[in-house]
Amino acid sequence: MPRTPIASRSLLTGFAVGAGLVLGAAAGTAIAATASWRRRRHESFRDRVVLITGGSRGLGLELARLFADEGAHIAIVSRDMAELMTVKQELRDRGAADVDAFPCDVTVREQAESAVRRMVSRWGRLDVLVNNAGIILSAPLERMRLEDFEQAMAVHFWGPLYLSLAAAPHMRRQGDGRIVNIASIGGRMAVPHLVPYCASKFALVGLSDGMRAELARQHIAVTTVCPGLMRTGSHLNAHFRGHHGLEYAMFSLLDAWPLTSINAERAARKIVEATRHRQSHLTITPQAKLAAILSNVAPNTVAAMVTLATRLLPGSGGRDALEDKDGWQSRPRWLPGIATRLADRAAVRNNETPFRPHPS
Repeated sequence: MPRTPIASRSLLTGFAVGAGLVLGAAAGTAIAATASWRRRRHESFRDRVVLITGGSRGLGLELARLFADEGAHIAIVSRDMAELMTVKQELRDRGAADVDAFPCDVTVREQAESAVRRMVSRWGRLDVLVNNAGIILSAPLERMRLEDFEQAMAVHFWGPLYLSLAAAPHMRRQGDGRIVNIASIGGRMAVPHLVPYCASKFALVGLSDGMRAELARQHIAVTTVCPGLMRTGSHLNAHFRGHHGLEYAMFSLLDAWPLTSINAERAARKIVEATRHRQSHLTITPQAKLAAILSNVAPNTVAAMVTLATRLLPGSGGRDALEDKDGWQSRPRWLPGIATRLADRAAVRNNETPFRPHPS
């Protein structure tokens, strides 16, 4: 057989060594990642300090319950002091080790920064920040005002930014921290009649993903959560404009059906686990995952489908179309109670009252 030239043999040897090093490095990384995952799998939030915005109701309340069950020090903030006191007592009755509750408007930079300082002053650290506070308005674009976009951005973008920038230096000094940003599938795929909400959630997703890359080297994990529809009971406190009854019916029915929404407690458990494992992204519900995939691989097709579906949505409404109404004020008489029973039960569980349940 002819001999392989020395140069060729050297090249083959170098290639083999290089490939071996790459494979070895990959295997080592995989082993390290697996070991790290196993450690986090059993990591507890006991004695960790957790701040949850919008923690007096809905998903924020469900998250507070779960963190409290693990023995964390919990602080919940919202703008309603009465609701905060009710939830604080519930968490104490549940056996929570230590609970703080105080009013905070996250859209005001000074209040957001003061909330973080209060946490560090009381417990000496801040381990987990959950940016959960949110608002939602369902209406046709022609019934939206500039102020609706400004308010949505203030709550969903500026609030998380203020709190994250205030929390990061403390997390950096203590050598560890987690920031969890509750965005939405509406932050990855725009939904008609929710334009201010979606625009602000898109901004939050961009902020969250950008911060993750910057803060990772400082051992601060940032998790972007994009849930689909959840049965939190928020349909009663969401805001509606335009054809109030039809807007509410559309929103509440999708929010109540098991085929289109997920139980809020299940969603909260997924978020806690994602926080524990320092996941970068979490998309909740199969429907939301499918929507995210389709919007990436077939954006033109999805755009055409959404445009077509928009023709089936309620019109701009009548005489009182510009009036803002809460969900419990918008419910049409013809909507049977059984149609939204699961969502109504979630409202009772998650402090989304007061309201008068529709008779079944």
